Amino acid sequence: MKTVKAARIHNYDGAKAVRVEGTTVPEPQSGEVLLRVHAAGVNSIDWKIRAGYLQQMKPLQLPFTLGGDFSGVVQAVGPNVSGYEVGDEVYGLASVFNDGSGSFAEFCLARASAVALKPRGVSHVEACGLPTAGVSALQALVGSLRLSAGQKILINDGASGIGSISIQLAKHFGAHVVTTASADDIPYVKGLGADEVIDYRRRKFEEVTIGFDAGVDTVGCDTYAQPFRALKRGVRLSSILAYPGAGSTNDFRLEAFALSTRVTTKRLEKLAELVDEGALNVRIDKTFPLDQAGIVLHHLETTPAARKVVLKIV
Repeated sequence: MKTVKAARIHNYDGAKAVRVEGTTVPEPQSGEVLLRVHAAGVNSIDWKIRAGYLQQMKPLQLPFTLGGDFSGVVQAVGPNVSGYEVGDEVYGLASVFNDGSGSFAEFCLARASAVALKPRGVSHVEACGLPTAGVSALQALVGSLRLSAGQKILINDGASGIGSISIQLAKHFGAHVVTTASADDIPYVKGLGADEVIDYRRRKFEEVTIGFDAGVDTVGCDTYAQPFRALKRGVRLSSILAYPGAGSTNDFRLEAFALSTRVTTKRLEKLAELVDEGALNVRIDKTFPLDQAGIVLHHLETTPAARKVVLKIV
């Protein structure tokens, strides 16, 4: 077993529950890969796990290491794992909710089925920002919405992790993209390729939400209120919190993916291909050391519109 430094929780007690301490990571078992973590992406789901919101869905034995997204280097492979060798640069998901050991650590275990070779042209810091947000966007646009060229899509909060990738993917697929953003973020989302931007603090959504074929909600607010209540009946809407069967006066078709995002090797390989082709750029706002994991999670919890942040471990 390796002794490593990791950000762990011993109880569900807010920001102060996170402790950066020594722990052990066992050798990889069947279907597992041991990784030296270079960088770990931080997502909203991470502070929700820390707060205990998911303990009913999958009770975990405390203490455990936080974090899911990572980019790093293969240190060892377990039995029944093929396609990876020691020294390979990879990225993927190592969350305890995905049978990993948690990525907010110097080393971690991940299921080989949730790992892929990282995009060649980006750093570990950039690559670790892709797995959860990138796969969520890919599932939403391709799986749920079946977006195609010439369609018009509304993306709520284009400056967010999922939103920023959704804008780029939608443009790659040939769609006309309208997104919401704060005034400060308008240049940022336009730089991502958004055709139109709604300053949600200054403009009524009803004035611009006309003729859409699809919508993506990355905020998780009341999906049936602004901006989506102005969409026409039958428009496909993929939301991080809306679930099929939820009441709606507009008869939206909903597809929930917040807790069912499935990070797989195939989807990670597709994202890496898009990055290497230049169709997708990973935008990281800030990096922090592992020792500040608790502070970073508190920042995301209290700043809903925060852009992508990363823990740089090596």
